[in-house]
Amino acid sequence: MNKYIKRLDWYIIKKFLGTYVFMIVLIISIAVVFDINEKIDKFMTNNATLEGIVFDYYLNFIPYYTNLFSPLFVFLAVIYFTSKMANNSEIIAILSTGISFKRFLKPYMISAFIIAVFTFVFGGYVIPEANATRIEFEHTFVDPRKKKTGDRDIQFKVGPGTIVYFGNFDMASSTGYYFSMDHFDSLNLNSRLTAQSIKYDSAYNWTIRNYQVREFDGLVETITTGSSIDTVLQIVPNDFIIAASDQQMMTSPDLRNYIKSQKERGMGNIQPFQIEYHSRIAMVFSAFILTIIGASISAKKVKGGMGLNIGIGLALSMAYILFMTVSSTFAIKGGMSPFIAAWIPNIFFSGIAFYLYKRAPN
Repeated sequence: MNKYIKRLDWYIIKKFLGTYVFMIVLIISIAVVFDINEKIDKFMTNNATLEGIVFDYYLNFIPYYTNLFSPLFVFLAVIYFTSKMANNSEIIAILSTGISFKRFLKPYMISAFIIAVFTFVFGGYVIPEANATRIEFEHTFVDPRKKKTGDRDIQFKVGPGTIVYFGNFDMASSTGYYFSMDHFDSLNLNSRLTAQSIKYDSAYNWTIRNYQVREFDGLVETITTGSSIDTVLQIVPNDFIIAASDQQMMTSPDLRNYIKSQKERGMGNIQPFQIEYHSRIAMVFSAFILTIIGASISAKKVKGGMGLNIGIGLALSMAYILFMTVSSTFAIKGGMSPFIAAWIPNIFFSGIAFYLYKRAPN
């Protein structure tokens, strides 16, 4: 019996992972064809080279979207091959030997674990570097307007008791305008620097132009002015000029450190980074949740056959992705906690998984 069970495990694992790879190849190939059809005019208009299109864009496009839609591929793979096994009466034969549905799910969970580890490692450590190349290509040859060129009304903390403000900042020239820097001792303002402009050089070196410094000592105020002064600020433009896709180019440790540093500085635009960080972790568990749902739905032979199960699978997959999108939007626009936004889909679908598991055949 033990030998039979081991063979059964390997049989299901091979089917699971083989179907998972098949789904990736099939759907991503279709996605690439549609993407080429949509962007071919922009490639030609902006003089993109064939080498750049293939190696800089699509070679990085494929792993990014494979990882992004991994829960969808897992769900469809489970439903497809499990429905096929059910239609061939294989599952009836397996359960009739005395194997419980819980034991039957063991190879499914092993396969889901392999996919989850793959998703976590690639999504958190490998794909961000590839995203940097892909996004730079998009900004150059697809839609240059998406590239972040500046921002307005920027205020944050750069050190203990030190607050800086930029009226606006231009990335092309690395120059900020209507700049101010306040130094506080507890609640008391010690000094305030204002300047027409401030330009970033390198390695935290900044040049302040046309400045005025007001220093306060009780009721005594001292004013100093000048045309130019060099200073060191522990900030760089990328700390506060944030594009919509910046979080995609950071590894998970970089994201964690960035979120921590921005919180300490009092920055208020870090929700997309927090959502990205928590979503990468939540996606690991989604592989197990969707596997249980898919196996529970498909293990029973139904009159509608595979088509009905696949239809249910597609509907639930789209609902899961829609749920993630809506909750992320609420976190960014509506003040919902990014942690809750990332985990709500898993919590909701865990309930569905538990319900379907209890109703699964034994």
